[in-house]
Amino acid sequence: MTVTVPRRPTVRIASLAWPILVGQLATIANGVIDTAMTSRYSATDLAALSISVSIYLCVFVGANGVLQALSPIIGQLFGAKRFDEIGAEVKQGAWLALFLTIAGGLLLLFPQPLLSFAQASPELNAKAAFYLRALAFALPAALAFRVYGALNNAVARPKAVMLIQVAALALKVPLNTLFIFGGLGLPAFGGPGCAIATAITAWVSLAAGFILLRRSPFYRVFGIFGTGFVLPRWSAQRALIILGIPMGLSYLIEVSAFAFMALFIARLGTDMVAGHQITANFVTVLYMMPLSLASATGTLVAHAVGARNPQEARRIAQAGIRFAALLAACVGLIVWLAREGIVRAYTPDPAVIAVALPLYMFIGMYHFFDALQASAAFVLRAYKIAVVPTIIYAVMLWGVGLGGGYIFGFRVFDWIPLYATGAAGFWLGNTASVALAGISLLWYLHLIQNNKRQ
Repeated sequence: MTVTVPRRPTVRIASLAWPILVGQLATIANGVIDTAMTSRYSATDLAALSISVSIYLCVFVGANGVLQALSPIIGQLFGAKRFDEIGAEVKQGAWLALFLTIAGGLLLLFPQPLLSFAQASPELNAKAAFYLRALAFALPAALAFRVYGALNNAVARPKAVMLIQVAALALKVPLNTLFIFGGLGLPAFGGPGCAIATAITAWVSLAAGFILLRRSPFYRVFGIFGTGFVLPRWSAQRALIILGIPMGLSYLIEVSAFAFMALFIARLGTDMVAGHQITANFVTVLYMMPLSLASATGTLVAHAVGARNPQEARRIAQAGIRFAALLAACVGLIVWLAREGIVRAYTPDPAVIAVALPLYMFIGMYHFFDALQASAAFVLRAYKIAVVPTIIYAVMLWGVGLGGGYIFGFRVFDWIPLYATGAAGFWLGNTASVALAGISLLWYLHLIQNNKRQ
């Protein structure tokens, strides 16, 4: 008889995380390309892009966070080998995506109340409004594709999603060139051209995911298409909403902290908000590594919880958090050493470089604690625990981060040194808030796991 030796948790996490990472990097690369290409069109379009992306991310990430409730639910069903129940959850998730699309689409089609926070020029407002209305057509496909992504991640099959995301990136580059700078008889749309390209790639990605879901033999055991059309079921929607609303709020709190940073910094001038955009965009790229590790860790913890193996769930969680923290510390050091080259790769504008370069002082520390908070949060979600983490996010990111950033950024008190004001003041508050959130979530996870063990 052949004895199968189980792989170490770190190896299992890494093997599941790398395709998630590649797919996430491909998705985030869309934003990097948008920023880099728009910065070469004009600083005004780059500032409009920053404001628009901040608002869109609040809408998309909040809705996406609600849909992520599918992952721990399906993950536990998969770990318990209750495969026939997974298809029903996917269909209810699709209905939830439709409801969220209606709400989010209205905000994007009528964005003026949100844009008023920026107090930007009429030209900036017009470009940002055009950008957001174009993204309203991308939202239905983007959220429906997240249902497909949640299913694949929950059953430890992220490679299919990765391939679609990489292909979408390859399509995005020529579409961006066409719509930003014009060609083939089309006018140059500037920054808003990115949104048109995004909408096209979102619908192509959804079509590819649907074809794979329909034709791949792997998904047949879940019975997704076996029962045909089904109506929304209140009991299933309620279970998704109870878990998804606090998850969505936690995502929304994270993103809105960045969004309001951009909107407040926009009051300080075009160069200031453009420098912040370059820093925020790069931090988002870095976040993909701890996010992929956290997602993989959460998936494996959910499988262990579904299989009623709390000791294995705890072991996987600890390994995943340690792994993410170690990698984040190494990456933070590398970024600090290469900061000037990174900033100059984004933009040749000396004024924007002068704003962005000091902000990179915060990235190493921010990234380390960001990895800790993400890992702890995903493990807690694997246990279907989301309310207390959301409260922690609200207090730390909104209270300490945004509130403290406002005080320092606008130098509310005379004792605040000048070098800690402006965009640097907002980044100081945000970094402190992420550190406190990470420590608080780790402490709460420790309490939960002790209770499970007892």
